[in-house]
Formats: sequence, C-alpha cells, structure tokens
Amino acid sequence: MKSDVELINYMGDDFSVLIAARVSFDKDPNQYTAEQNNRLINYLAKHGHWSPFAHTCLSFRIEAPIFVARQLAKHQVGLAWNEVSRRYVKYAPGVWIPDNFRKYAESVKQGSSDELVLNERCVSDYSYAVSLAIRTYNHLLTEGVCPEQARAVLPQGMMTMWIWTGSLYAFARVVSQRITQYAQQETREVAEQISSAAEKLFPISWKALMENSNEA
Repeated sequence: MKSDVELINYMGDDFSVLIAARVSFDKDPNQYTAEQNNRLINYLAKHGHWSPFAHTCLSFRIEAPIFVARQLAKHQVGLAWNEVSRRYVKYAPGVWIPDNFRKYAESVKQGSSDELVLNERCVSDYSYAVSLAIRTYNHLLTEGVCPEQARAVLPQGMMTMWIWTGSLYAFARVVSQRITQYAQQETREVAEQISSAAEKLFPISWKALMENSNEA
C-alpha cells in the first residue's frame, strides 16, 4: 500500500489573503490592480507576515504508514489532527510494502542514499515479518484480547489514517520542511501531494510561500 492524500474541504483563496492584508489600511483588494495584489502577496511571504495566510483553511484525509504519520505529527502549530484509533477498531490494517530498500547514507546524519539494496530477500523477509504480525494480531483478537492491547504487535509499517486541518501558512511550513533532500522519501511523497492540492487552490500565495520559505 502507498500513501494517499485526499482534499476533503477548504476555505478561502488568494483573494482571502488579500482581504486580510488590505484591511490594515481599511482598503479593499478590488481597489488595486492584479499586479499590485500579487506584489503584496509576495511581499508578505518574503518578509514573514504570516497572519493573512492564516485566514484560510485546508482539510485532508491522509493514509500513510505509522512511521510517516509520526514524523508529520510533529508539526502542530496551526494544525488539528484526528486519527483512527486502534483502541476502538479491530479490523486488520493495511501494511506498507516497499518496492525496494535504500542503503544508508554515510554522508548525512539521517536519511538514505539513492543506492538500492540489491538483495531481493530483504523485501520478502520484511513482507513475511509484517504478515506474521498481522496474523498474530488477528489471533489475539480471536482469543478475546482487547484491541488496545493486541495492537502492540502491529508493525510501524501498518497504515493509519487521519484528518489533518490547518491554515495555508501552517501547511506551507510542513511542506517546506518535508520536501527537502534530507526529508525521508516516504514522508516527502505525502508533502508533495499536499503541495499539489494547495497550489491548485491558492496558486499565487502558494508559489510565494514556497519561494520564500527560507526567509519566512
């Protein structure tokens, strides 16, 4: 299984950002040309004036492996997170199975290299281990073990699902940190899907935020 990001709701657009910014001088964006408004959005992003971008909202339903979810859950400011609880559900979860494994990168403190582990048995051993964990989980439930204890045997590669809601600015911070070359590839794949959705809804603001993410 692979990670999936679904946009389920949103509020606002580029004009919403402009309304929030122009109100400081009791002005309306309609009083300005498109070029002037675009320059303002770029100015806001470049100089870290984040609040106009916070008068927006995006909500996603995301499915990803636990190890990816736990990396992303570190981002909390301006975001709300509600996740499926395996205390209450007892169906067997899907499991992330890689097409291949990457080698460790000696040149960086964390992450992987572009070089692949060529031993095909690594993937088959991994698949066997996670399938055994799922079978054990199902067996525990069959024997009457409560889901909140049985879940302890489930692997980090099991898929989880959550609703993630926040402002455009909050998601821009997530994406800017999780699409770099040092971010884990599996986490970067989720960030790229978020970025694609945000870019379609807020083309001018998103471009400005991404281009100025180092300055913000």
